[in-house]
Amino acid sequence: MSALPDLVAAAAQAAGAQQYPTGALYVVATPIGNLADLSLRAIHVLALVDAVACEDTRVSAQLLRHLGLHKPLLALHQHNEREAAQGLIDRLQRGERIALISDAGTPAVSDPGARLVAELQTAGLRCVPIPGASSTLALLSVAGDAQAQGFRFAGFLPPKGEARAQALAGLADARDTVVLFEAPHRIADLAAELAQRWPQRRITLGRELTKQFETLRTLSCAELPTYLDSDAHAQRGEFALALHAEGQPASEGLPAAAEQTLVLLLEELPLKQAVALAARLSGVARNSLYARALELKNADQ
Repeated sequence: MSALPDLVAAAAQAAGAQQYPTGALYVVATPIGNLADLSLRAIHVLALVDAVACEDTRVSAQLLRHLGLHKPLLALHQHNEREAAQGLIDRLQRGERIALISDAGTPAVSDPGARLVAELQTAGLRCVPIPGASSTLALLSVAGDAQAQGFRFAGFLPPKGEARAQALAGLADARDTVVLFEAPHRIADLAAELAQRWPQRRITLGRELTKQFETLRTLSCAELPTYLDSDAHAQRGEFALALHAEGQPASEGLPAAAEQTLVLLLEELPLKQAVALAARLSGVARNSLYARALELKNADQ
């Protein structure tokens, strides 16, 4: 399938006014499933660059053909990233523009590219981000984890052994939403591990995000294995999971030491500053401390 004849021209009209320096690497996010998520700015950059460094030349060639573009493709993957970096440095130092893309999503996050960017920074060369579709942010936007203080991207956990056990243990007592990726042949094992460790903890599962058979479901970790076994298709495709923050009741169960710290800080500092400092000192979730601080302030009035 080829792109509309005027698509590249429309992209140039929309995005072309910005400066696109030579001798720079453009880190371009590509769609994670739905081709319509490719931004006009990404299309303009792909049309502008002299070459495209990519994780899989076959996948990238298909994307460029859809856009009606023909660019030299340079293989850059986890097995050759260090060696390929020097060739790209030489080309950039000659004034070329080069785009870096992965098979899907943003390079250098879960896919190759971080080592290349580090090498270019050391060489004093410029890297320009061209943002776009993200499975992590797409999932977080519909996870509804209102008690989280932020999020942490964990990506793919080690597949087995002590390294996996340690990685799972590191997810305990999280005050942030933790985003995980998992392969279809390991999703059942991960579900069983999460159900055993944190049966009551909430989790949002995203399968085949942005694709035709996209599935989103929020449930407890205890319910996850049964859900995956309930349908023959439930374990197929690509998975992103948002493990919700554990949190605490708003003002119940506040440790005595944390409450004492909060009371003392409220005597000297404005409420928000006192809560922030108490959270750092005690390790208690900020939303729990904030709720308790409001109760204490109201009681004094």
